[in-house]
Amino acid sequence: MKSTFFQFFLISILFLSCNSVNDETLEGDNNANVVNNRQATGSSAYDLLANNNFNKIVIEFAYIEGYKPTANAKNNFKNFIESRVNKSQGVEFIEKEIPSTGKIEYTLNEIVDIEKEYRTQYNKNKTIAVWVLFVNGKSSNDTNSSAILGTAYWNTSFVIYEETIRELSNSTFAPERSLLETSVINHEFGHILGLTNLGSDLQSNHEDPNHPKHCINEDCLMYWAAETSQGIGSMLSSGQVPNLDSQCLEDLRANGGK
Repeated sequence: MKSTFFQFFLISILFLSCNSVNDETLEGDNNANVVNNRQATGSSAYDLLANNNFNKIVIEFAYIEGYKPTANAKNNFKNFIESRVNKSQGVEFIEKEIPSTGKIEYTLNEIVDIEKEYRTQYNKNKTIAVWVLFVNGKSSNDTNSSAILGTAYWNTSFVIYEETIRELSNSTFAPERSLLETSVINHEFGHILGLTNLGSDLQSNHEDPNHPKHCINEDCLMYWAAETSQGIGSMLSSGQVPNLDSQCLEDLRANGGK
């Protein structure tokens, strides 16, 4: 049985901020046009899923010093990507350690600033790039009754609040850390793939009208209740990462995925 403390603390565990970040000063170089990686969440769903415009994905797996995610979570994420996208040249991971910032919490603008300073991989030729950042602090939007674990904020960018995940996984009767990490990573990447109704068009009526951009099926990875203590406790109680349901899979397949 999950402890009362753990259920209370996990409220909004997979809370998503779907707002895109405006960028008025886009810098570029001879090898990349960074503006293509600073668009609205879900707008590159087809490019990520299909093999037409891009035949390879490179994942820049960045983390603040001391906050590297588990190897299991990284491998699970790679398997999740490969099971959903059509890329004839596969998926490549590049790891990057970032010096400690000294911060204990982050605004979304501060997350964006870190990406602008340290991201090196952008769309180039037939390769599409994704930036994943693991930070050593909490979200500035956390409250006494809610904790945000991940946010997708651009078309190829999302952040994971690794310190909060570690605090949760250290709680009595809490899920194992790599299970929490994998669930949050896959959930946020699901939004970048256009789920639900965020760039991959609905093939059936399964968007929750009360919780937009989430699936109405309570067993699906993209279900809104995964953001609550009771929801995530139930979804992870089996010791397995939640899967996408058949309706979300149909949306991805119709948009070029597997």
